[in-house]
Amino acid sequence: MAYALQTAAFATAVTQALFLRARPGPALREVRGMQLRCTQSFRPAFDALQREGLTVAADASALASAPLVLLLPPRQKDEARALLAQAVSLCAAGGRVVASVANDEGAKSLEKDLARLTGLGGSLTKHHCRVFWSPPLDGAHDAALLAQWKELDRVRSILGGRFRSRPGVFAWDRVDPASQLLVDALPATLRGTAADLGAGWGFLADALLTRCAGITALDLFEAEKRALDLAEDNLAPHAARLPLGVHWHDVASGLPKQYDVIVSNPPFHALGRGERPDIGRRFIEVAAASLRRHGQLWLVANRHLPYEAALESRFEQVRVAAEGAGFKVIAATGARA
Repeated sequence: MAYALQTAAFATAVTQALFLRARPGPALREVRGMQLRCTQSFRPAFDALQREGLTVAADASALASAPLVLLLPPRQKDEARALLAQAVSLCAAGGRVVASVANDEGAKSLEKDLARLTGLGGSLTKHHCRVFWSPPLDGAHDAALLAQWKELDRVRSILGGRFRSRPGVFAWDRVDPASQLLVDALPATLRGTAADLGAGWGFLADALLTRCAGITALDLFEAEKRALDLAEDNLAPHAARLPLGVHWHDVASGLPKQYDVIVSNPPFHALGRGERPDIGRRFIEVAAASLRRHGQLWLVANRHLPYEAALESRFEQVRVAAEGAGFKVIAATGARA
């Protein structure tokens, strides 16, 4: 993206830009002279953009149009097409949409999608990425396709209507087997105040509250706001009987209080494809620091992920409570300071 903005003539005269799903990086330096507004729904990246002094919102609902709209499309196809449609809708007359995608994350496919929607103004490849852009937009885009793609990541009912979800969030239309394994292993005797770290769209939290009548309050912590909004909606049936806290929060930064129970299916990817076991290890450290002395951590992870050393250094008792389908459920008690 940075190289394209340096070399493309159309970017030099622009004074305003939108950057959808912006991330900290070299591309931001190329637009610092513009009036720049960013969107980012992933809390760690949102916080990093704010630290750089940028204007950033969780979504584009309140944004006005601009003559240059930059975007970093996500991997999920429906979500990416919906974001392309949103970018075209936010592009001012005569402006351009510019997208950047890694070659191994569907760059050619997304370039073809933009070509279908608006025509293609140009493209280039560098640093294992492809950057492509529309011609100047003057209303000649495919209006029917635009309307169709805008709806692709809409919120919809799943799993027989009990839950609501949308494309792009983790395991958006199904119960992932790791979470199911953890739910099946949870003892019904868990009680007290609880937290779900990395709550996703709320399946694990809902199961905890359904299974464990002794839970008296629950806080959800989730870094992806698109998922957290769904979790809040999906857990509304429980709100009448106990306090529910909903926190758009980077768990790696720590938690604000202590709990009796923590459950987690921690992520092991961030915004890229590579495995990040350090995220899970940090979740374990934060859980240990946030559990009362008698508290319990119930965590599920891919069997191959190396979490045992982190668990054993922070808890007095660690045991594998269940295994299956390539996953392991670990119960830990006796959190060390």
